[in-house]
Amino acid sequence: MIQILRFASLAGLVMLVGACASPPTPQVLARQVAETERAFAASMARRDHAGFVSHLSEQAIFYGDGKALRGKAAVALGWKPFFDGHEAPFSWEPEQVDVLDDGTLAHSSGPVRNAQGQVVARFNSVWRREAGGIWRIVFDKGSPLSERERQAAAR
Repeated sequence: MIQILRFASLAGLVMLVGACASPPTPQVLARQVAETERAFAASMARRDHAGFVSHLSEQAIFYGDGKALRGKAAVALGWKPFFDGHEAPFSWEPEQVDVLDDGTLAHSSGPVRNAQGQVVARFNSVWRREAGGIWRIVFDKGSPLSERERQAAAR
């Protein structure tokens, strides 16, 4: 009987601690997404295709060259040529990250640089918080620079 009471007390304490733990704020989640985006970009710099693929949601859709690559396998295959060679053909980094208040989706955007480090485009990505709190990319689309951005990049 004493063991049952101890177990019940311990279970109650665990539930109380769990109930008191507050969910992460959108700012904390935005930092998580920015770190995940940097790790995603680092996989390209390291020439680590498997690392790149690990960041993809099963339902990922990547836009480019007038078509969409639909699904993790198609994106992985379509992006494999970018991992050929010793040097990454481009790089990117998050400049802005916003997360929904419910913490389920996030948008990241920032500059894309060519191999010489010149800003040539912008990326826009949508991330989803999946099982275990892991952020995976769902949508990705590059866009050309605006006139103002082109002028700034030329300086």
